[in-house]
Amino acid sequence: MIPNDPMILLSYINTKLRDDYPTLDALCDDLQADRTEIEAKLKAIDYTYNAELNRFV
Repeated sequence: MIPNDPMILLSYINTKLRDDYPTLDALCDDLQADRTEIEAKLKAIDYTYNAELNRFV
């Protein structure tokens, strides 16, 4: 289950990206998560996905 709290979500997603997934799309496909929803929640706390780094910064 993906966390709802944006700060916990940030930590969770970045850890998963670092340890388990080569891209955000791969993570979303595997976890059946909505990429748009994740990006919107993290954008609300001023984080955006950087594909080059494969993390939210």
